[in-house]
Amino acid sequence: MSSLRILTGITTTGTPHLGNYVGAIRPAVEASRQAGTESFYFLADYHALIKCEDPLRIQRSTLEIAASWLAAGLDPARVYFYRQSDIPEIPELTWLLACVTGKGMLNRAHAYKAAVDKNTAAGLEPDHEVSMGLFMYPVLMAADILMFKAQKIPVGRDQVQHIEMARDMAQSFNHLYGEHFVLPEAVVEAQVATLPGLDGRKMSKSYDNTIPLFAPREQLRRLIMGIVTDSRAPGEPKDTEGSALFQIYQAFATPEETEALRRAYAEGIAWGAVKEQLFERIDREVAPMRERYEALMAKPEHIESVLREGAKRARQIATPFMAELRDAVGLRRLNAATRPATATVTPSAGHLPSFKQYREADGRFYFKLVDAKGQVLLQSLGFESPREAGLCVTRLKAEGPDALPLLQGKLDASAAAPDAPALLEALRALRAAQESA
Repeated sequence: MSSLRILTGITTTGTPHLGNYVGAIRPAVEASRQAGTESFYFLADYHALIKCEDPLRIQRSTLEIAASWLAAGLDPARVYFYRQSDIPEIPELTWLLACVTGKGMLNRAHAYKAAVDKNTAAGLEPDHEVSMGLFMYPVLMAADILMFKAQKIPVGRDQVQHIEMARDMAQSFNHLYGEHFVLPEAVVEAQVATLPGLDGRKMSKSYDNTIPLFAPREQLRRLIMGIVTDSRAPGEPKDTEGSALFQIYQAFATPEETEALRRAYAEGIAWGAVKEQLFERIDREVAPMRERYEALMAKPEHIESVLREGAKRARQIATPFMAELRDAVGLRRLNAATRPATATVTPSAGHLPSFKQYREADGRFYFKLVDAKGQVLLQSLGFESPREAGLCVTRLKAEGPDALPLLQGKLDASAAAPDAPALLEALRALRAAQESA
């Protein structure tokens, strides 16, 4: 594998809107044309089952999303474009990973914790209406990524934790069965545009404030004319800061067009004129794609063929790799020659416990110490800066168990016992390794 592999999943529960186009579809299509990369784009219909129980909605959404990506210029001959459920190796790998993943790690997944917190606040049982699909979501996501040895995973900040979990699962499996998985890295695009919706909040189907990407021209015009503005009259100077109209326009316009509208705001352009200008600018970009989209939607059999061909190509990677993994864990023919696992339990630099530093959704910085199987031995509380967390890690590596009493108040005693034998042994091993380095 010489080229860089990038993988992105799209959950099939909704109709693509302008925010999806600007934030995900357009940049991904552009990235797929770069030399030296292999791009994997899949329709995450297994993931959709976690939050949608309407079969027709999932089927329709799969069709709409596939047609949208193709209409926006995705070339299925240049990328791997497939439906998740067409790769039977994915759920099989999910089980193999589940068998090396600690429940404690999944207990800390953001989506699961949010559901528990919501239930607790409502006076319900913590796991009320929490499905195993929701609980196992990070394992399925890890299987999506690890199956194709993807190296870079473009995600929002709320998904970084899942990539870290995928790395932990890969390390646990590699430790037990040999070096099979590539450790993925999260790529958080700081400049990805987030569009405001009809009411000024983030454009999201959760808020029911979206503008469908391929709405008919007149419907698009009506929706844009309904975007909420303030009461400033024509002739009054208007602020671009916080203006939903300006933010959406900026996502479609050239720098020169954006600057011209900025001057018009200062000169008191009427809101109606801004909306008309925004409508025309969006429609100019979307109209050719809309025509292709409508033609694709009229031929679902063509899209089905494209996805099946994409799955066929993807399985040329997945099927032999799954055979390798089955063999590694001992799921072999009974008349096959027996041989020991390729992994070794002899302590080495690759099998030492390791510290992992990360940032949580609360904006604070944390670290944890995990053993070679991914089990958490030590968990910190949150720090204001990564430097503070890093200094604690450095001290623990250098001083081993002797540093623990000095870090009281900075460690989460509820997550792992600070005096557990496994933890003390791990810290001694890390100190010894550092002293001998």
